[in-house]
Amino acid sequence: MTPVRISLAALAVLVTVAGCSAQVSGSAAPSGDGFIVKDGTLLHFRPVLTELPPSPTPAPTGSAPDRQSADPAAQQAAAAALDCAPGSPDPLAGRDDPARPLVSCDRAKGTKYVLGPAFLSGADVGWVAARLDPQSGHPVIGLRFTAAGTRTWAEWTGGNVGKQVAMVLRSRVLTAPAVQSAITGGETQISGEFTLPEARQLARDIAGG
Repeated sequence: MTPVRISLAALAVLVTVAGCSAQVSGSAAPSGDGFIVKDGTLLHFRPVLTELPPSPTPAPTGSAPDRQSADPAAQQAAAAALDCAPGSPDPLAGRDDPARPLVSCDRAKGTKYVLGPAFLSGADVGWVAARLDPQSGHPVIGLRFTAAGTRTWAEWTGGNVGKQVAMVLRSRVLTAPAVQSAITGGETQISGEFTLPEARQLARDIAGG
């Protein structure tokens, strides 16, 4: 099958594998460095509403702002107060409500995000695997969606051309690529500026750690 690449505004690149059936099984184990998503409640796919550059570590405040407010002013305040330093504790730590917006960050890069409600969960992903792209030779992470997840993913990507989607594990953003066309085949790849060990770790994290 021939991969069709779509360019991204972020470092990560999504790839859709053309010609695959939309009726993908969620139970088949991947080959190589692959992981089955065992707990679908840990991972959520959320649209990126705003991306903010890294900022200095905020000073401690008396009360934590509401990171799940729908009010834009409250979201900006929560983002300003959020400590994204590697290793810093996250008070939410997976207790966020997927039906509400979320202010979060990529702790590896320090980038902060205002995210919309989740439209997919880990229950919609059959497996995740790290491997080398046979065409480029670069590491990629492959995701195979379930039949229901394939339909939702195709609809969302088709209706959100040029926008970013965040893969969020336990309230933490793992990666936030953007799309330029619908991904309809049931399989998606993420490629970017990472090594194979880093790709394996990202695949493991997406699958729930």
